[in-house]
This record gives sequence, structure tokens and C-alpha cells, in this order.
Amino acid sequence: MKELSDKLDPVLKKYKDIEKDLLHQDKLDKDTLIRLNKEYAELSPLVDKIDEYQKCKKNIQELLELQNDNDLSIRNEAEKELKFENSQVKNFEIDLLKLLIPKDINDEKNSILEIRAGTGGDEASLFAANLFNMYQKYADIKKWKFEILSLSETGLKGIKEAICAISGKNVFARLKFESGVHRVQRIPITETGGRVHTSAATVAVLPEAEEVDIKIDENDLRVDVFRSSGPGGQSVNTTDSAVRITHIPTGIVVSQQDEKSQHKNKAKALKILRSRLLDREIQLQDKERAANRKSQVGSGDRSERIRTYNFPQGRVSDHRINLTLYKLNEILEGSLDEIVDSLIADNETSKIANLGDG
Repeated sequence: MKELSDKLDPVLKKYKDIEKDLLHQDKLDKDTLIRLNKEYAELSPLVDKIDEYQKCKKNIQELLELQNDNDLSIRNEAEKELKFENSQVKNFEIDLLKLLIPKDINDEKNSILEIRAGTGGDEASLFAANLFNMYQKYADIKKWKFEILSLSETGLKGIKEAICAISGKNVFARLKFESGVHRVQRIPITETGGRVHTSAATVAVLPEAEEVDIKIDENDLRVDVFRSSGPGGQSVNTTDSAVRITHIPTGIVVSQQDEKSQHKNKAKALKILRSRLLDREIQLQDKERAANRKSQVGSGDRSERIRTYNFPQGRVSDHRINLTLYKLNEILEGSLDEIVDSLIADNETSKIANLGDG
């Protein structure tokens, strides 16, 4: 596979160059040393796999020569071993292509999950509550920490908007494809004629930004404080503890009033703002990188209808990968791995196909 070899040569060269540089650590400054050690550690598994792949190819070459041996038993043995080595080399090629896929630097980050009721009135807010519970249960299954930052409920146990922080191992990597419009088809509890209605809710999964990721200039912020209010306009407390932060350059507005402390509300609002700004930056970069090409998994555009939950049929369909599962109840109880794994695998396939383009 010549194309693959062309991609491996630069990797080996870079690895050897780093190795040489690390032999003279006394000549490197601290930041360069940290960067080189990190790159070296990241490249090591790939270089080990390249080494195994090259040994396998060398074995194949030797076995091909043995097929011309005068001894029939040697030729037969070589043919048997050749079948095994050929299957091995194909496995190595698949593994190497996966390792060559550019890493998403945000995959290991924690996430901010935002759920909002869309079209469909009360039914949409009830569906938003279903999604909220689904992600909370999925977080429990994955042993992730699930923290509610902001929750706006309706009188029917529905949710207008929920903002949560989810932390743990590979949170963003496993949740990033959940962004988009989720649609529900079911008979509402208020429907007397038994007709199926369609409603929607939007989900946004943002990588949680640290201060090192996004620097916010205080001069770019307008901070307003006001009195928190509960359902029906009742006062939650008598102090101006609620905070509204407007990021003037982008127009992004974040409000927080769940805490009694103005300081805590401001900290939460800044956490959400930072993640929204990072997400905005990623979206802009993705648009530039993609140019006119759209990946199979979609652009992650919030306006995309990505999944339908059909209650009468007990099915969930993900429209990006044409996946349909008749496991609605299990999925709503947090059994999301089958969908998530399929989306990740499809994304990997798409990236492997595009490796030659860049």
C-alpha cells in the first residue's frame, strides 16, 4: 500500500528528529522540552505499530521467495503462513489509518450540555425533560459527574432550558455528536383524538473551556445584576444576586440566578460563556476547514435534525448514519453506547477516507 507508506515516512522522520533533540535536553528551554516529550509520547504507539507493520511486510516478502523453493513441503508451509501474514498486514493497515487520524484536541475535555425545548409547546418541554433524564442516566452509567448549572422548568414537569456541566473520562469525545435537533413523535397526554404529534428539542454539547483556552477581557463584558425570581414572579431572595453577562464583541448573553451568592452566579455564568466562546471558535474553524465539503456525520449545525424518537413504534432513528434501533425505552434510560459507538465509528471511517485529501 504505497499511499499508506507515503503517510508513514514523515511520521518516522519526525519521531527520529524529536529523538535527536531529546538527546540534548540541556540545550532546550522548559516549554520546548515539555512539548517535545508530549509529541514523543503521542507518536510512540504509532511508531511501534509501524515497526510491526514493516516486519510483517518483510515476512511476506520472504515467504513469497520461499514459494519458489524446490521442496514441496516448504512451498506448502510458506503458502499457509502467507495467508496468515496477509490477513495480519490488512489489520495493521486499518490500525495505522486509525492512528493517523488527526486527534480532536477537545475530545478529553469535560462538557457543557445545553437542552432547550423547541417547537411543540408543552409537549416539546416534556420531551426536553426526557432528554435531560436520558443524559443524566447516561452520565451515571459512565460514572461521570453531572452538575446542573441552570434549570428552567414548566408546571407540567417539563423543561424550557437546562444547562449542565458533565465531567469525567472522554466526555466530549462521546457526547459531541449529540448536538442538533432531536425530534419526538408520540401521542401527547392532552390529545384526546389519539393523533401522533411531532415536537422537537435542541441539544448543544460544548467542550468545557478552561481559562487557558479562552482569555476573556473584562472590558469586553457588561455585567448586570438583578433580583432572582422564581415561578410566577415570586422572589427567591431579597438581594440582587442574579447575574447577566453580555460578551459585547459577540453579543453572547448568559444569565445565572440559581445560587444565592452573586459571586457564585457570576462564576457559573463565566464558565458557560467561556465554553460558548470556545464552541463558536471551533464552529468557525470547522467551516473554514470543511470549505464546501461536509462530512458524513454532518456539520454539527444546531439546525440539523439528527435523530427521531418514535414512541408508537418504540424506535430511535439517527438520520446521519441511517441507524434505526427498536430500543426506545432502553435508550431513554441511558443506554446510549450503541448509538454513540456507531457515530464514532462512522466519523472515523469518514476521516480515514479523507486522509488523502489533506
